[in-house]
Amino acid sequence: MKSLLLIFLSTLVLKSNGQNKLVSIIVKDNIKASTLNKCSIFSLNSAVSGVTDDFGVFSFPAAKVKSGDKIVVSFTGFKNDTILISGEKSIYRVFLQPAQQLLEEVVVTGVSKATHIKENPVAVISVSSRTIEKTIESNIIDVLTKNVPGLTAVKTGPNISKPFIRGLGYNRVLTLYDGIRQEGQQWGDEHGIEVDGYNLERAEVIKGPASLMFGSDALAGVVSLIPRLPKEKDGKLHGKFTSEYQSNNGLIGNGIRLDYSSEHWMFVGRGSYRLAKNYTNKADGRVYNTGFKETNLAFTAGYNSPKGFTTLNATLYDNLQGIPDGSRDSLTRQFTKQVLEMPLDDIKKRPVVTDDELNGYALSPLHQHIQHYRIYTNNQYRIATGMLDANVAFQQNIRREYNHPTETNQAGLFVRLNTINYSMAYTESGITNMDISVGVNGMYQSNVNRNGTDFPIPDYRLFDAGIFGHAKWKYNKWTISGGVRYDTRQLKGNDFYVAKNPATGFEHQVFPPDTANARPQFPALRQSFQGTSLSFGITYQLNNHINLKANIARGYRAPNITEIASNGLDPGAHIVYIGNRNFLPEFSLQEDIGVGLEYPDLSASLSLFNNSVQQYIYLAQVVDAQGNPVIVEGNKTFQYQQASAHLYGLEAILNLHPKNLTGFSFNNAFSAIRGINTKPDFKNTGVQGEYLPFIPPLKLLSSVNQQIKTSSKVLRQISLTAEADVNAAQNRFMALYQTETATPGYTLVNFSTGADIYYGKNNCVQLQLQVNNLFNAVYQSNLSRLKYFEYYTASPNGRSGIYGMGRNVCVKVVVGL
Repeated sequence: MKSLLLIFLSTLVLKSNGQNKLVSIIVKDNIKASTLNKCSIFSLNSAVSGVTDDFGVFSFPAAKVKSGDKIVVSFTGFKNDTILISGEKSIYRVFLQPAQQLLEEVVVTGVSKATHIKENPVAVISVSSRTIEKTIESNIIDVLTKNVPGLTAVKTGPNISKPFIRGLGYNRVLTLYDGIRQEGQQWGDEHGIEVDGYNLERAEVIKGPASLMFGSDALAGVVSLIPRLPKEKDGKLHGKFTSEYQSNNGLIGNGIRLDYSSEHWMFVGRGSYRLAKNYTNKADGRVYNTGFKETNLAFTAGYNSPKGFTTLNATLYDNLQGIPDGSRDSLTRQFTKQVLEMPLDDIKKRPVVTDDELNGYALSPLHQHIQHYRIYTNNQYRIATGMLDANVAFQQNIRREYNHPTETNQAGLFVRLNTINYSMAYTESGITNMDISVGVNGMYQSNVNRNGTDFPIPDYRLFDAGIFGHAKWKYNKWTISGGVRYDTRQLKGNDFYVAKNPATGFEHQVFPPDTANARPQFPALRQSFQGTSLSFGITYQLNNHINLKANIARGYRAPNITEIASNGLDPGAHIVYIGNRNFLPEFSLQEDIGVGLEYPDLSASLSLFNNSVQQYIYLAQVVDAQGNPVIVEGNKTFQYQQASAHLYGLEAILNLHPKNLTGFSFNNAFSAIRGINTKPDFKNTGVQGEYLPFIPPLKLLSSVNQQIKTSSKVLRQISLTAEADVNAAQNRFMALYQTETATPGYTLVNFSTGADIYYGKNNCVQLQLQVNNLFNAVYQSNLSRLKYFEYYTASPNGRSGIYGMGRNVCVKVVVGL
């Protein structure tokens, strides 16, 4: 009754101001029949968006929509519902069903327009902000790997995780932030993702070739990180404060977001700070030089109109990041530190790191400093029966890696990457049952070496452009989609000379004509690549419970700068990289089939994939004639190789949530991946070349969850979760050239409990207590590069390399403002 009275009064006020009539949506819980406030409302066809008020009502002028438009209603813990706007109807009542499965989730990444997951033939998973907040890990990529089967990460310490999708990573996985491709120095093992993990609305992960929409570097898939924009248009200030502490490495993290939105204007400010010292485990004690200090700032201003919106955005990321080198005393296994320059440095005579250095927050003088800046604009406007999207961005990535103990202000690697991104796409929805999109996107890059002493890659300029067309046809239970794309990439660079600086004794870059006594580090670069991408997929809604999908896609990727032209030391990774200018682009052909089930007592999905990659590029360690690793001033040497590869596997999800056990669920996610080098020379050679590197083992993540809802208006919900993270042994590895070793299996047990405490009208405080690695297991992931940070062929305790984080007690508080 209150809802109807509110709608009636609003309509009178609106008419008195001479405006159009209102369309109102009333949202209720289908089980309890209670109204649901702060439900997300947005249109798939127009600029309408917002949240329901305290009475579960959302109203907007009818002039903003037209007959046939679709309005999506979503709320955490419930199935989405979609309203079809029709005729003169002005009031819509929506009853949301509680849900465990997310087939109804709407995604926007890698499709022509917002669409339901069940209508997308590509394997895609959406991770909500609530799930991100409840998963306490070291960084946002680790959070996603806990929630997306098939997504793993190559790690170089707690704050550096590079996403891998179905066994493929580096420049094969494209990371997006707010729709803008993330461009840093993605080629390095120890180069992380430069984003703020505290202020995300959600994340979307596409598994499989996404080259059709994004071009090169999306061969394996896309990780799309979407910051929150305000949905409330009430002219009030809203926000969120996040604070956490993790005991293992003393991580202290704080983040804040404040936002304001009226009918037309929107403003958002975000900031966060994270500080951590060295992490610890039973095998290594405190692992020297694994701490970090990370700062993020961001600002958004936007304007909304009935036809669309424009936002102007700016972000700043600044990270001081420790990177261990793994040097130790040969007998005590205590960590040691470098104090002399090469060639005077002797790994066996380095001094032991003091307790103060191990246990304090101060970083070693030998660390990385990464800065990433963005300024960009997102624009979306309705034109007739279609929608135009246009984005332009400038971003700058500056990376310094300090590796000189006697000259601590002298960077070894010092590179600056400037990138201009552009994209424009038009989607026509006026054709019956069909959406058709055409667009262009690409980037221009300029990468230069600054005042460094190590030069793994040359200066270069890159121009990338692609044009695509995509169509989606939906009729009854069928959805058919497909498209084609053409890409071209140009790489250019001048001759690059290096000479010894007589003032410092270090090498430095010199320029013509002053190249006397200099040596050529890189010859001039003139490379061009072209490729065509294709995709075709079908989904079929068999009935209300079963959804089927199939997709076939051809992906394209141009070789990155290190694969083509590298010839030097990356001091942070402790690796000398050697490239090959004769490399050809990679092309993949991947087939996917999937089935999704949703019943009152269970939900499940199964995805199978088969991926053949032509001209696959991979790293192999260089050895001498006796089979010993080639070491250059204490650093291993790796050379890029090219062959063909075959990857196949599956992901399965089974969630049990019996209706008669209120709040209980038993959730399971399983993934299995096999990677084979199909070069004839390696056929049937097993670990001596047949298996690809960086392939994760079988993985099962199982959790038992109990949510307890109370009758209290303050403490409304308590949750308990016990989780087992089971990782099988990886005995299919690349032993050739001593690139990898076998990895034993391990299981990590985690426990968490949380509570939702409400204050004021509907403001909420979320409390979370979590213990990761409850039993303090000693383990190494086969995707951890720290596993290979070892200088000795034998050790007194039989352990080699650095182990993963031990028991970690975490506390997190999220306060709605």
